Amino acid sequence: MEGMLQHFRKDEQPFIERVNGWVTEVEDRYTPKLTGFLDPRQRYIVRAIAGSGDFILLEFGGLPGAERQRMIIAPSYYEAQPGDEEISVMEIRYPSKFIEIGHRDVLGSLTGLGIDRSRFGDIRTGDGVVQFAADASLTDYLIANLQAVGKAKVRIAEVRSQEEFLPLAEQYQEESLTVSSLRLDTVIAGALNLSRQKSAMLIQSGKVKVNHAVRESVSYELSDSDLLSVRGHGRIRIEEIGGRTKKERIRLVIGKLI
Repeated sequence: MEGMLQHFRKDEQPFIERVNGWVTEVEDRYTPKLTGFLDPRQRYIVRAIAGSGDFILLEFGGLPGAERQRMIIAPSYYEAQPGDEEISVMEIRYPSKFIEIGHRDVLGSLTGLGIDRSRFGDIRTGDGVVQFAADASLTDYLIANLQAVGKAKVRIAEVRSQEEFLPLAEQYQEESLTVSSLRLDTVIAGALNLSRQKSAMLIQSGKVKVNHAVRESVSYELSDSDLLSVRGHGRIRIEEIGGRTKKERIRLVIGKLI
C-alpha cells in the first residue's frame, strides 16, 4: 500500500482508501461492487489498484463514449448481465424557442435536489433536449421532482431506446509533445503553444481546472488520465506519459478538444 501511494497525489489518498475498501469488500464477500460515476482519473486509479488482482473490471457510461462512467469490480467468475450497471438515461425537454438551457444549468438543478455528483454521469445537450445518465434508482425521484431547470419549465422521462441517445459531440485530437517537467504551467504552455508566463497567469487567475477542480499552483504535478480545462482555450487530456528523450525531456501524448 505504501509503495502504491507514492505514485499518487496526497489529495487523492481519501479516494484511494475508498477504492481499497471496495477491493476488500469484493474479496471478503466474493460479490461484485458497483461504483458511482467516476471521472477518467478516478477510473485510472481503480484500474491501477484493482487491476493487479484477480478481478474483472467493467466500465459503463450509459451514453456512448461517456467521460464519466460507473465501474464494476468483480470476482473472476463474474459474467455481466444487462442492467447490472444500473444506469438510466434521462431526457429533459423544454420550449427552446423561448429559452436555452445548458450543461451548467442542469448540473445546478440536479445538485440543487441534493443529488451527489457521483450519482449522475455525462450531460449532453441537443436542440430543445438534454440527456444525462443517472443511477437507475433515481428515475422515479427525478420524474417526480425535476420540474424546472433554471427558469425553464421542463418535462423529464427515461429514454428507453439506445437509438435515441444523443451522440458524443466532443472529439479529441491526439498530439505528441515533449516537456521539461509535468508541472501544470509547463504542460499548458507546451500543449497550447503559450509562454510559461502566460500559462502561469491563467493558472493563478483561477482559469484552470484539473479533473474538475480549480488549481492555482503553477507547480501542480500532472499525471496519467488527468483532464485539464483552460478557460478560453478548451480542454486537454493526458493520454500517455512516455519515457525521456536524450535531452531528458518527457514525452507526452495529449488529446485536445477540437
